[in-house]
Amino acid sequence: MRRFSITAVAAVTLAAALSSPPAQAQERDRAQERARSQEGAQPDRPSAGLAHCADGLCHFDVPPGTYDVRVTLGARDASRTSVSGESRRSLLPETAVAAGERVTRGFTVNVRTPEGEPTGPEGSPGLDLRIGGSAPALAGIRVTPARHVRQILLIGDSTVCDQPGDPYSGWGQQLPRYLRAGLSVANYADSGESTVSYLGNPRLWATVRPLIRPGDLVLVQLAHNDKTTDEATYRANLETLVAGVRERGGQPVLVTPIVRRWFSPDGTLNNGTALLVNGLGVDHPAVVRSVAAALDIPLIDLTARTKALVESLGAEASKALYLTDEARDNTHTSVRGAAVYAGLVRDELVTRHLVPKGRVRVG
Repeated sequence: MRRFSITAVAAVTLAAALSSPPAQAQERDRAQERARSQEGAQPDRPSAGLAHCADGLCHFDVPPGTYDVRVTLGARDASRTSVSGESRRSLLPETAVAAGERVTRGFTVNVRTPEGEPTGPEGSPGLDLRIGGSAPALAGIRVTPARHVRQILLIGDSTVCDQPGDPYSGWGQQLPRYLRAGLSVANYADSGESTVSYLGNPRLWATVRPLIRPGDLVLVQLAHNDKTTDEATYRANLETLVAGVRERGGQPVLVTPIVRRWFSPDGTLNNGTALLVNGLGVDHPAVVRSVAAALDIPLIDLTARTKALVESLGAEASKALYLTDEARDNTHTSVRGAAVYAGLVRDELVTRHLVPKGRVRVG
């Protein structure tokens, strides 16, 4: 059983969520702190401010929007704490804190309905944060409406989306763990979608496009389900998505698809199944690269990056990145694989100067 410690909630400021006005809430918190001091309360003793957190879950009744979260971690004993939220999104990687020490970390989270896949269930209202790790210890938490935040919107399929259940995870579900406060991931990837279906479903492109703001990044990875899409249509669909992002003032970024873990006899992935060549002979990564070059937009060649990684690991070790053992699935990634692939995306965003280095976490 994991050890869970919440020592004190420093402050919770939610403009539209708390029943008390901000000034009254602050005075209440100060009164509670004075009362604890008068009672001789110990730093690790739970307080009335923990009304938002219980049994490893912190819930905040906030409307859809973008929120900055600031957590203070640590306790009398050494601790290791992670934070996930909403539809299994990884928001903060496991963070080690020495005994008796405190560290503060921040991240920005997108709250929406549906909270996961756009065509999935609505999920629970508000913001849910789950405190995890091998020895979790939450010493404080503060949630505020985000200002001056830059969005990273994701358009993709099941290899990108917020997967609803274990052992599946899309790389977009793990990307937030690598970003600091001020960058928000709004993952609108959806299972089973092709370029054709994403453009045609009113819950997808027609819903996402109005949300794009000037300066937002929009990453597009669609290929796995374009199995019967001819090259001209596939190219035209990508061009339509790019044009729509640009019309809204956003920055489109094309992403080639992650490889399937499908080895050839020579130990490479040099085959159409692994490299996303469909039954009509359409080489999806090649078309994505061509469109990016023709339209002069950034390209993240995730096909090349994941191919090199999987081949370097070999047939046996690369199983851990996918669900080979769990589900005989060599297309979808495990939590570990999704986190590794999200790290590759993070590296490309920094290398291509799409995100400042100071806004990302390393490791």
